[in-house]
Amino acid sequence: MKYMKLGSKPDSFQTDGNNVRYAASELATDIIINVGEVKFYLHKFPLLSKSTLLQKLVASGNGDNSDEVDISNIPGGPASFEICVKFCYGITVTLNAYNVVAARCTAEYLGMHESVEKGNLIHKIEVFLTSCIFRSWKDSIIVVQTTKSLLPLSEDLKVVSRCIDAIATKTCVDVSRVDWSYTYNRKKLQEENGDDPNLNDLRHRSVPMDWWAEDLCELEIDLYRRVIMNIKTSAVVPSDVIGEALKTYAYMRLPGLNKGMIKSGEMLKSRPVVDTIVWLLPADKDSVSTRFLLKLMKAALCVDAVDMVKAQLIQRIGQQLEGASINDLLILSAEGEKGETVYDVDTIKTIVQEFLMQDQIIDTASPEVAQEVLEIRRPGILSDASKLMVAKMTDAYLAEIAKDHNLPLSKFIELADMVSGIPRPVHDGLYRAIDIYLKEHPGISKSERKRICKLMDCKKLSVDACMHVVQNERLPLRVLVQVLFNEQVRVAASSGCSTPDPHRSIRDLNCDSRGSSRSATTNQEEELDPAATAEELRALKRELASLRLSNGVATMERNGESKNGVDRAAIGKMKGLLKSKKKILTKLWSSKGGHGENSGSDSPESLGSANFDEAKCTPSRNRRYSVS
Repeated sequence: MKYMKLGSKPDSFQTDGNNVRYAASELATDIIINVGEVKFYLHKFPLLSKSTLLQKLVASGNGDNSDEVDISNIPGGPASFEICVKFCYGITVTLNAYNVVAARCTAEYLGMHESVEKGNLIHKIEVFLTSCIFRSWKDSIIVVQTTKSLLPLSEDLKVVSRCIDAIATKTCVDVSRVDWSYTYNRKKLQEENGDDPNLNDLRHRSVPMDWWAEDLCELEIDLYRRVIMNIKTSAVVPSDVIGEALKTYAYMRLPGLNKGMIKSGEMLKSRPVVDTIVWLLPADKDSVSTRFLLKLMKAALCVDAVDMVKAQLIQRIGQQLEGASINDLLILSAEGEKGETVYDVDTIKTIVQEFLMQDQIIDTASPEVAQEVLEIRRPGILSDASKLMVAKMTDAYLAEIAKDHNLPLSKFIELADMVSGIPRPVHDGLYRAIDIYLKEHPGISKSERKRICKLMDCKKLSVDACMHVVQNERLPLRVLVQVLFNEQVRVAASSGCSTPDPHRSIRDLNCDSRGSSRSATTNQEEELDPAATAEELRALKRELASLRLSNGVATMERNGESKNGVDRAAIGKMKGLLKSKKKILTKLWSSKGGHGENSGSDSPESLGSANFDEAKCTPSRNRRYSVS
């Protein structure tokens, strides 16, 4: 720390109790100056020769109290006034980063200018600030912190602005010119290397671009905002470095941010921090991570930030949503409202909508505007890969919120519909979300089951998912029919056969499934839970391997590379697997004849279509009569 000594005489000031200060001298004191509750017994001559204010106060005094002056409102209080008085007496005083601003403001208040006497206190303090304080990184930070208690005079004297300029200038210098000992976290260094002095040589450490980030966390939010704005104006520091500095400050100043919540007692103090950090975010995409933005979103909701702050965060998150994870999207909703969902689904819907709007902006804009937008954005912002990542992430998010018993079906469907236009090769994730919702909401009507199941395309389910559908009692039977038919088409195609005739497929199902009932499986409680156990997954894989083996044997048959014995065995195994699936529908067609009112909708064309409607049935799974 830099310091400056003024004066050469020994300290002759003494104290009489807590509230009396006097200058010990052979001459009697002839003036009393009241500064707050402290009385200073002093001599007029050394004071009046350097202070225009005291000259005026003594000259304007009359009567018995002409030798007593009251300046209780002096900035800096008794401590800084004593420094100025000692300077007048020629007593040695030491100025440093902690007291120099207070002394400067007090000297200004007392009028200790060069016009009164050459080499006065204000001139000496200004030399010290310019030549020492503003050249020191640490001292500049300390000084700017002391200015807060001396406002507005410290602002009027431009001490604050000059400190901020000095700090911002140092953050923009080449890192090769930075002294690492100023900035390195010594505690972390000891944790990494122990107490070995050879490994703790700070001079040989490379300096990171954001070496200044932790030091600036000492500043209050108002001063921090001004420093960052000055840094951004310089346009020298990269935006990602500024983003990292904002992240460091947020974690330091917002306890609980990493856990996505802020304590109720700290909301008033945290709100200006959240608002300012969001306002300071660099405009460049990816200057801060999507995860950090979502944490700020959670904090903004906790502290009830203004709508403009929330809207800005939603826009930023939507522009880089593909970089988020499921845990980041799980934003808790406000507490205390009866019947409210666990998670804030509306905010996520708005973010997904913001992501999708980027394509709409380009599609609806004029060619000139669209080209300008494309040039501003980085390549691939809405590439097929980005869209697919967001679609899969939305499916996984739906699976998480589906566990909430208070989640309305409308919100589930609205969010799923938003990404329905993004082509996905596999719909397993969406199927898992639907199945979880059906499991957690068993009381929904059959028309609602129909609506939610229409969200997925049964043709895009993997073999493992199809196996799960066959055993899933929560789904409408029409979904099961779709899956079985698609599986039959798939196996037929892999074995080299033509696409099966829907009329014949249904007749075969009727013939092969006499005497069995799907309701028999309901008593066995063998539905696969979406979060399958290891044993269930192994069973699915064994069944899938069996099917793949059959497909492989069929391919070998086409290539003329298999023997008749092996060929017949493999094909027989494959047909047996399909037949076991068909038997699940035995009750459906064996009982169909007694219900003529529904038979008109059981046409083969209906069953062969991928988009047919749900089965018309009673709520009981054991009394399915027809599929329409």
